[in-house]
Amino acid sequence: MTKKASVGISISSLGHTFPGGVTALTDFSLEIEPGEFVSIVGPSGCGKTTVLNLVAGLHDVQTGAIKVGSSGPKAGRHDVAYMMARDCLYPWLTAQQNAEFGNMIRKTDKAKTTTRALELLERAGLKGFEGALPKELSHGMRQRVALARTFAMPSPVLLMDEPFGALDAQTKLVLAELLDQLWEQEHRTVLFITHDLAEAIALSDRVIVMSQRPGRIIANIKIDLERPRSVRALQKDPHFHEIYANVWSLLEQALEDKPAEVV
Repeated sequence: MTKKASVGISISSLGHTFPGGVTALTDFSLEIEPGEFVSIVGPSGCGKTTVLNLVAGLHDVQTGAIKVGSSGPKAGRHDVAYMMARDCLYPWLTAQQNAEFGNMIRKTDKAKTTTRALELLERAGLKGFEGALPKELSHGMRQRVALARTFAMPSPVLLMDEPFGALDAQTKLVLAELLDQLWEQEHRTVLFITHDLAEAIALSDRVIVMSQRPGRIIANIKIDLERPRSVRALQKDPHFHEIYANVWSLLEQALEDKPAEVV
């Protein structure tokens, strides 16, 4: 039986300007329902990661408002987990210790922490590598450990910043399939950043397309593919390719817009 996340994300009229005058976001509003998987795509530099960092509480909100559940963003919240593009594993810890780390600093019961980490490492295809150090693992294997660490934490909100962006095509498909399976089991609220349109469509309930900087939403596309899904099988689904063509057309429009000049 799947659980449904009880925490949604509300973003209203968000704007953000960095020191030096670079405006990253303008009038960005987005509602994410509890348990919904939403991806954001857009041109490089359009503010996708800035949105994620603001939701995570890593930047202060300048204009507009954000609610994660019933409260504002704050770094270190236990109900929010953040997975970055790099695996960010501790080189002196084993794969198992890295997978346990998030729950260990949250002082979760040791036995439960170990059981959960071992379960997820096995799901990620890393059974037998629990005692390996990061330097003994391939890049794809390290990213599997990072995914296990993220899902090991019981946080109902997952923020994911291009977690598979640096992987080869085959490994990306395998990990996207694993992410989809884990999400189907627990239905956490996911805000996912990617440059890969196929990945966004295959995983998401909705795909948000952003404009050039300063970033704003130019399309909010509901993905009406049946669930549960097989990420690999979707590559042969004609409707998947229809959606892909639509999203790509919208992204092309975004790419044709000139980014705002710094003043």
